[in-house]
Amino acid sequence: MFDSHAFFKQRFSGHLKEMSRYLRYIFNEHIAFAMFFFVSATAYYYQQWMMDLPENFPTAWIIGITFGLLVSYSPVRTLLKEPDLVFLIAAENKMGRYFRDAIIYSFVTQLYIILLAAAAFGPLYFNSYPDRAGNAYLLTLLAVLIFKCGNLLANWWMLKIREPGTRQIDQAVRVLLNVAVFYFIMEGEMVWASATTVLFAIVFLYDLNVSRKQPGILWDLLVDKDQSRMQTFYRFANMFTDVPHLKNRVKGRHWIVALVSRVPFANRYTFDYLYRISFVRSGDYLGMYLRLIVIGGLFIYFIPNVWMKLLFALLFLYMSVFQMMTLYHHHRTVMWLDLYPVAAGVRRQSLLKLLFQLTCMQTIIFAVLFLMMQQWMGMLAVLIGGTVFNYLFIQGYARKKLMG
Repeated sequence: MFDSHAFFKQRFSGHLKEMSRYLRYIFNEHIAFAMFFFVSATAYYYQQWMMDLPENFPTAWIIGITFGLLVSYSPVRTLLKEPDLVFLIAAENKMGRYFRDAIIYSFVTQLYIILLAAAAFGPLYFNSYPDRAGNAYLLTLLAVLIFKCGNLLANWWMLKIREPGTRQIDQAVRVLLNVAVFYFIMEGEMVWASATTVLFAIVFLYDLNVSRKQPGILWDLLVDKDQSRMQTFYRFANMFTDVPHLKNRVKGRHWIVALVSRVPFANRYTFDYLYRISFVRSGDYLGMYLRLIVIGGLFIYFIPNVWMKLLFALLFLYMSVFQMMTLYHHHRTVMWLDLYPVAAGVRRQSLLKLLFQLTCMQTIIFAVLFLMMQQWMGMLAVLIGGTVFNYLFIQGYARKKLMG
């Protein structure tokens, strides 16, 4: 007798074991240090900023949009794999408990983001609405959990619809209604909040009715969605360690390739060319690099203390080097590289050169940001300090790590 509940427990145990193996590498001492620095500095300046909060600050919009988006993004993790398309279809009528467990698992694992957002917005809420009782915020959080559960079920029902356009329209409508509900709750407009809640309930019941009319489960869609999320996690984990399950995606980006691929035609520049092309086209290296620049620039712009700005600039330079070092192992499964008539030291030096070029470009961008804020000492400090830090860290830690 097939027990889908026991099968989910077995699949969940294997999934948890695999995730924990990669999370050990992700949350290592480097990331732990960066996170501790981020949290400490952000908490300090958040507290300082709350003391001078403007009276017309759009608290309702910020909290309403954030909570609305958090409850709208409610994917269902089914933990299905490609072989299930063959072996589980015959047991579809016995998979009810399995999918019930998958929905519960998805709800529980997504709660931590809501709790973090609730803790972060708590001081802003009470500072913006000092006349409201604390129970009002707790009731808002209860509403967030209810809407989260509703959106999770609606997303599950819509996974029985083959047409992606129908699913996208339904998702867009629910996003707008979710944002509107929490905006009106923050504004204290309970009549409008009730009206938009009724509209959400109508969409919710419509999704239920549509799903019941579908002939069965779209196994290929469920597997594709779950595998896509796992590949996203693998691409992130690949920044910290080798991931054999990763399916590398190659993107064209021809105009960027044309800019970065101009190197002299000689043996010693072989890996200069390869690593530049890999950085632009493979995996998520370019995206990660740009995100670190943007996030670091935001910290530099909004933090008032110039020395803290400099520390954050150095921290993001450090993170960029640490993340981009995995380029060295990106082609580890390509045997043809071993046939190149190029010494291993040349290969290592090519990557170190690229790392220095990328971090120097990042340093210049941070310096321009200081220049736009007319902080001349900060500009000079980040230019000199960033360049020295890049050279010492790359030629010291990065070189030793690649040789190991």
